[in-house]
Amino acid sequence: MTVWRVLPFFVLASLMVSGCGSNDVPRSAAQAKQARDQTVIASAEVVGQQSFPVLARTQLIPGLNAVLEATIPSPPRDTYGLVRVGLLLPLTGPAADVGQSLLNAAQMALFDVGDERFVLQPYDTRGTPRGAALAAALAVAHGAQLLLGPVFSASAKAVAPQARAAGINMVPFTTDPSVAAPGVFVIGFLAHEQVRRIISFSRAQGIERFAVLAPATPYGETVVDAMSQLIPATGAVLTRVAYYDPSGENLNDVVRSLADYDSRHNALLVQRAELESRSDAVSRVALRRLERLDTIGEVPYDAILIPAKGGRLIEVAALLPFYDIDPGRVQLLGTMVWHTPGLGKEPALVGGWYPAPSPQGNASFYSRYRKLYDATPPAIATHGYDAIALAAVLGRTPSNEPFSSDSLASPSGFSGVDGVFRLLPTGLSERGLAVLEITRDGSEPIDPAPVTFEATQF
Repeated sequence: MTVWRVLPFFVLASLMVSGCGSNDVPRSAAQAKQARDQTVIASAEVVGQQSFPVLARTQLIPGLNAVLEATIPSPPRDTYGLVRVGLLLPLTGPAADVGQSLLNAAQMALFDVGDERFVLQPYDTRGTPRGAALAAALAVAHGAQLLLGPVFSASAKAVAPQARAAGINMVPFTTDPSVAAPGVFVIGFLAHEQVRRIISFSRAQGIERFAVLAPATPYGETVVDAMSQLIPATGAVLTRVAYYDPSGENLNDVVRSLADYDSRHNALLVQRAELESRSDAVSRVALRRLERLDTIGEVPYDAILIPAKGGRLIEVAALLPFYDIDPGRVQLLGTMVWHTPGLGKEPALVGGWYPAPSPQGNASFYSRYRKLYDATPPAIATHGYDAIALAAVLGRTPSNEPFSSDSLASPSGFSGVDGVFRLLPTGLSERGLAVLEITRDGSEPIDPAPVTFEATQF
């Protein structure tokens, strides 16, 4: 017997199948099969030159490595009162590791939440738009009532027309906001929501003037657009925007310009010359103080948002104090791409703030995943769990259309592995994120994630 039920505010991560707590490892394959009393029916359907394995009417079992070969076509929608969900993932090709991690997480959610009526039908997109379109065609033909995935933006855009023509909704895992549309609900971490969270927290700390130092990439431009849209509504101002080449070739020049280094350095030289022309004691003391400086005057911003990661982020951060942007006076801000270990090795980044899911909230998921699959999942794997859990919960509703737009876009939202989130009628999503601060040894939360949308505005 399961303990899941439909609530005004769905809880996807904490409620489990009776006898399997949130910190427990799911039962063995044999036990799971016996408990569910289900069979694996598989078929290999060929569309054009592509062949896709299809799992139907199955409780996926951790460790299942192969699909039984058979030629049994999947029954049409609603046969036996089943609820069918198509899962579109890159299970082969360059991104197969990403697809497999999502499938692993989906299996966890299916075992935790799914009942005997819930049918998960995975399809291989092969990581291409054409493969995704063919996979979606199979899913629709096999009676899928909801499509979860695909992963990549181009693939999601290739699938959307088919979903729309079939009259079913889809929840892609992409982070590209341009994919979102009515009926196409993006569940990935959107840059807009990350920027909203860090600006809101920064404003609460009294920061009023913002700058952005971004790579000249679609992601960098998306972050700048979000800053431009969100900051004016808070009463703050965006005083500077600077782009650098993704190769880093012009990084020195861009940071130098952002720092107003030349004008501030020249102002220092003028001040020194004026003091040197005087002979009084006060001027001599002031001159000695200026000898330790490279510039005088302040930069026209209180914080800089830097949507960079890894080695490039460290390189950017090291250049800031070199050109007299003092991280002790100018707060460094980031996005979720900062959520990686080792950044505290760069002194300029220590004390920087960035938004991320609550580490305590998803610790159980990561621990269980490692125990099951002997690997650390990528961050996107949590979306696989939440999407399946969401679909399984909605699939229990006594409705002919459990996956309607109104159901998916519940104003109360849902609570998942990464915290609260809600899908909007526009297809975009909102998330409750924590704010973390970089320390020398890692990072620590300095502002907790909200637990409901009603209680917190961000």
